[in-house]
Amino acid sequence: MAIDASAGSRPKRDASRRGAARRSRATGGSLAAPGGQDEPVPLPEPVTMRLDGRVALVTGAGSPDGIGYATARRLADLGARVAIVSTTRRIHERAAELGVIGFVADLTDESEVGALADAVAEQLGDVEVLVNNAGLASRASPEVLRPVVQLSYEEWHGEIDRNLTTAFLCSRAFIGGMAERGWGRIVNLAATAGPVNALPTEAAYAAAKAGVVGLTRALAMEMIADGVTVNAVAPGTIHTAASTMAELKQGLGTPVGRPGTPDEVAASIAFLCSPAASYITGQMLVVDGGNSVREAQFR
Repeated sequence: MAIDASAGSRPKRDASRRGAARRSRATGGSLAAPGGQDEPVPLPEPVTMRLDGRVALVTGAGSPDGIGYATARRLADLGARVAIVSTTRRIHERAAELGVIGFVADLTDESEVGALADAVAEQLGDVEVLVNNAGLASRASPEVLRPVVQLSYEEWHGEIDRNLTTAFLCSRAFIGGMAERGWGRIVNLAATAGPVNALPTEAAYAAAKAGVVGLTRALAMEMIADGVTVNAVAPGTIHTAASTMAELKQGLGTPVGRPGTPDEVAASIAFLCSPAASYITGQMLVVDGGNSVREAQFR
């Protein structure tokens, strides 16, 4: 089933709502606190990758060869009830292929994000796993490659909105419910460009992706007592349908000797979404075939 999140007359969701009380993260009892303190120390979650019954939302999943699509497929394989969203109606085809629910929404628009949150809750239930994958270029919003001196304010603003504002608006829409239930996972898609390195003509994109990491860490500290973890995955050169020949050649120059695949990135995302990653928050996992740590080119 596929639904346009923007086509409805629901009242605007209160995106800033937070849990009234912070809940215990214990799942199997508690340990005595050190020093004889009265407050119990919660036990860790079971170490499992399964997400049976959890409601997951993956943004930016319109391409059949992209990271969002691969992530949605993996989360569904782990038992999650998955919703996917993109800016175009091709999301309906992806939803049918995966057997999940699809939505069309402009995630840079606050009101459309609120409508999306309501629509997902109505169709599947409250979102417990959020993957903020929306970003990069799309059919509706092509990539901007210009040096800063030639970059217009509108182009700068567009890159920041597409790659950073989307993560902010979607996170804000769902963290209140996660906090109330005492469990949640948010994984933001950063990139090596910005947090790790940079390329000419990509200043706006690099700035946005560096901002994603800052948002991830700040939100992780805000949500840590509510049982919600927030992490980022930073892919390097990944072979997708949007890859240029120059990017694929860069991938051949990595220490591994090839570009990565969407499935490899999706595996990292799925781990951070799982109960097994309960002691990991505020981190950025780089998935780049070792490219960012080598000292010199050796191939």
